[in-house]
Amino acid sequence: MSKLTRKSNKGFTLIELMIVVAIIGILAAIAIPNFLRFQLKSKSSEGKVNIAAIRTAEESYNAEFGTYIQANQSPAPAGLGSAKIVFVDTGVAPANFNQLGWAPEGNVFFSYGVAYGAVGSSPYTITASADIDSNAVLQSWGYVKPVTGTIVGIVGLDGNCVATGVGTTQLELNTVGPCVNGHGQSIF
Repeated sequence: MSKLTRKSNKGFTLIELMIVVAIIGILAAIAIPNFLRFQLKSKSSEGKVNIAAIRTAEESYNAEFGTYIQANQSPAPAGLGSAKIVFVDTGVAPANFNQLGWAPEGNVFFSYGVAYGAVGSSPYTITASADIDSNAVLQSWGYVKPVTGTIVGIVGLDGNCVATGVGTTQLELNTVGPCVNGHGQSIF
């Protein structure tokens, strides 16, 4: 009879359960910031990839028609945030992405624009701006094609890509890169 009333000693103690919870908490504290940083990095890649596609479209258009196309910031930067929005070409022909023959697939995080210099000088600057980390500061990526035979381009539509190259430390011209040091970096 005493065997039936005796309780089993099998199971976990409260201390063991607390240790497991503490270990899970430490792992989460390490993993979550890394996950958010990688997520922001992947969102930033949209801007770089689309700038390269716009550059290809600009060069193709120039090869066929002998000129480049300027395009207004599209969609308007005011609606940018950490969520994707519908791409709407805000320019009027012939200064728009429709004339250029470029449009992104689906919704976008970034607003894209092309500033074009005087006819015959051939510089243009492509910019992509977004607030993917929701800190109220736009992140800008750009591509600066300089005036033929020089190292001077034109300022991008968002004002962050400088005329002497992408970035405040003058990264290489003819290369997609951040317009300001620290752009593309996580806030974590």
